[in-house]
Amino acid sequence: MNAGAVTRRCYLHEFYIELTQRNFVPTFVLHSYVLKSGNPVIGENQVKSSTALALSTTGGEDTSSSSIAETLQVGSYFALWYLFNIAYNIYNKQALNAVAFPWSIATIQMIAGCFYFVPLWLFGIRKAPKLSLSDVKTLIPIALCHTGVHVGAVIALGAGAVSFAHIVKASEPVVTCVLNGIILKEILPMKVYLTLLPIIGGVAIASMKELSFTYLALGAAMMSNVSSSMRGVLSKKTMSGKKIGENMDAQNLYAVLTAISSLMLIPMMLAIEGTGFLKGFADAVGTGSFTNKSLSILMALSGLSYYAYNEVAFLALGKVNPVTHAVGNTIKRVVIIVASVIAFKTPMSTGSIIGSSIAICGTLLYSLAMNSIKK
Repeated sequence: MNAGAVTRRCYLHEFYIELTQRNFVPTFVLHSYVLKSGNPVIGENQVKSSTALALSTTGGEDTSSSSIAETLQVGSYFALWYLFNIAYNIYNKQALNAVAFPWSIATIQMIAGCFYFVPLWLFGIRKAPKLSLSDVKTLIPIALCHTGVHVGAVIALGAGAVSFAHIVKASEPVVTCVLNGIILKEILPMKVYLTLLPIIGGVAIASMKELSFTYLALGAAMMSNVSSSMRGVLSKKTMSGKKIGENMDAQNLYAVLTAISSLMLIPMMLAIEGTGFLKGFADAVGTGSFTNKSLSILMALSGLSYYAYNEVAFLALGKVNPVTHAVGNTIKRVVIIVASVIAFKTPMSTGSIIGSSIAICGTLLYSLAMNSIKK
């Protein structure tokens, strides 16, 4: 293996974290838009870390990746990634249908992740991050955007069909290109911008023909898109070339953002919904559809599956090259839409199916176009 400009890459709930190996300098990059932050040099023993991230911008697979064992391993990672993602969308929708307090449920889901990574730190299974006050201040604006991504998605999933929320989420590349152009003054090749046309057209068609369309679902999903894009822009502006703490690999960076977001969400949730969730919880139990135990388990499962699919995404997408990632991510969105339609018996009109297909194909073309300009 050549020691050179090697980059660790992983997929995190619709965004990338790129880490330079020498100083673990993270840069969030949306939809495969990679901003180089240095020329780190690493050794082979450092590459085989527990995060299992990609070894280079071309995938970095070594000769063992062609073995049957490696293929089965990658296949298992992808299967778990899809499974946890489907589970989250189903558990989340069921929780929202039972207790219609999206801010409270989003807070519970964010906090649930802490029960995963905090024990790993306490028992030394994973090295705990070490951050200065300055590091935390750098991460706070990014964590705020991270919060907006999750809350927007939860509200959208509660206000409309799961399938519609994911169709609108497919338009995130459009927002990313706009914000990158306005704030970072980045001009991309024309072929990239052309791929945005089917995304815009497909989402527009799907919205007009969506049987369960609501402006709240559309607005919340777009809020999630804008927050996700802003997270990438802020990361490029504030974190490129800057060392952020110690032991801040991709998984720990995501964990720290989860912890900060949890602290942010608690006062936000109380300000917006107060303690209404408790009454809503009691009312749901009072209908006889749930017991205190079963509804509590449902809430916990929605949170744990949310964090689990992001965690498994490190292992799954860190093993493949960008093209495989683009295809895998496209298939994931299709699988979630199909699974939600089956699980909740949500009808989709012919126009909605056509529009969503066009939009999803557009996101694939966008990813492939972005990958091609990096080669």
